[in-house]
Amino acid sequence: MTPESLIIALSAIAGLCTTIAYVPQAVRTWKQGGNDLSYGMLILYLTGVFLWLIYGVLVHAQAVVYTNVVTAVLIAIITGLKVYRGKTPHPRQAIRREAVSRT
Repeated sequence: MTPESLIIALSAIAGLCTTIAYVPQAVRTWKQGGNDLSYGMLILYLTGVFLWLIYGVLVHAQAVVYTNVVTAVLIAIITGLKVYRGKTPHPRQAIRREAVSRT
């Protein structure tokens, strides 16, 4: 393996790890809502991802581009879920509220 191909493989593995690491947060947000996430963190994180995406395009680093596109989509999904779940109660919360109001 040449040094250049080793660098490409390393960047692809690193990008895959950091992208996959965000999937559990997306699942948790889907199940429980995003009340514990701040909009400031999501916006700052998304800004950083877009800057890495621009960097990847400028230096022609495919691994950086692909992983940051996927990460940006995950952050957009999580932000959308946070907005949606913030306006509508989670089904479990609605059941609890209904049970409390009956007592």
